[in-house]
Parts: sequence; structure tokens; C-alpha cells
Amino acid sequence: MRSVEKTGRTVEEAIQEALNELGIERDEAEIVVLEEGSKGLFGLLRGRSARVRVGLKVDLAAAKSGDRSATAASEEEARRLDDLRNAAIERGREFLVGVLERLGITAGIEIREDDDIVYMNVTGADLGILIGRKGQTLDSVQYLVNIVANRQGGVRVRIVIDAEGYRERREQFLRGLAMRMAERVRRRGRRVVLEPMSALERRVVHMALKDEEDLTTFSEGKEPYRRVVIVRKRPLVRDENV
Repeated sequence: MRSVEKTGRTVEEAIQEALNELGIERDEAEIVVLEEGSKGLFGLLRGRSARVRVGLKVDLAAAKSGDRSATAASEEEARRLDDLRNAAIERGREFLVGVLERLGITAGIEIREDDDIVYMNVTGADLGILIGRKGQTLDSVQYLVNIVANRQGGVRVRIVIDAEGYRERREQFLRGLAMRMAERVRRRGRRVVLEPMSALERRVVHMALKDEEDLTTFSEGKEPYRRVVIVRKRPLVRDENV
């Protein structure tokens, strides 16, 4: 994933702008502070904005996309990483099959890979028990599948579990919710705090509003009660006398 440079009145403001554009959480980011920023002297000189560079932490994606890191400098090392990755995916798939059997669900599993994410879509009838209220059971199963898949180390794969397109429908709902809440912020001039969401769902909201020039979003709280907050951007005040 590319890195971006952002400026702001403070380092934190610049970092949040970059996180929103990339659609990632802070713990997933590699952050470099290029300029701390400073206030103007007695209001006579214009202060400098803070400037940061933010990108996704280096992981298996770099090796998989052909940008070989130092640990995968040779073709032999790259093949080893691919073997480890495939083994991790198979561990996750086998665990998911076991979960479905214990839930009494007869279903198939479709697997596809997109960039650095592995999607496992469960197909079948009566999958409500797997999805649960607002996808909570599905999120729990996904969490366990990822733990099992990655428990042997070596590489780390990110697996997303879906059931008959539930997450796509949920994404559409969240994008619509994000736009409606954005209009509420504009009308009332006050911030809006959304319901607790998973990191995946928070990213959908951040991405839905990242191009809104007058608004910004950030996450607050601790898991599993972390929420997205939508607020108006504060205009950068400049000294007209300079």
C-alpha cells in the first residue's frame, strides 16, 4: 500500500487525516513525523503546519506483490513464504469447516484472494445462526479462524469470513448510514458518534467519508466498544496581517 503525506495544525490532526485517507487503523500504520509544527510568534509570524508520512506496516503483502523484502530476497525464500501462506489458509479453512459442522450447518466454502486479504464465503441455506445479531457471531468465528490460521507464525494472513454476501449488504448499509450521519453533522454542527463496530466496519465508514472536504472521522474507545466519530473539520486560521 502507498504512503501519504499530510499536514495539520498538530501532529495528531495530520496523522488522523492520513489514516482516514488510507482507511487503516493507527496500530496498522507506520508513522513518520516530518515536521512537528509550531505556533506563530506573538501573532506576527505565521506558524508552520505539522507534517507526517503514514503508510501500512510492512508485512507479507510486500513479498506477495513482488516487492521482495530483505527476508524474501531469493525465489526460494518467496516459495517458502507462499507455502507457509497456503498452509495457514488451509488451517483456517479446516477450522471453519469444523465450526460449521458443530453448528449443524451444511454449506460450502468459496475462497478467493484479493491483494493481501483471503475471503472465505460460506454458501448455503439458513445461515442466520452463523451470522448472528448484526454479524456478531460471524465476527467471532472470523476472529477464531484468524487465530488458528496464524498460530504457527512464519507469515500472517488476514482472513475475512462472509456468509451469502452478508458483509456486502452490511457495507452498503454502513455507507448509507455514514452519508446520513454526515448530513446530520452539517445540519446540527455537532459531532455524531456511531454504534460500536468491528475494525472492518469502521474502515468502511472512514472510507465512505474520506473525500468529504468539510468533515473528518476518527475512532475512539476500546475494543469491542470502539466507535467512529464524525465531526466538522476546523478551518486553519491564518493571520491576515502577515
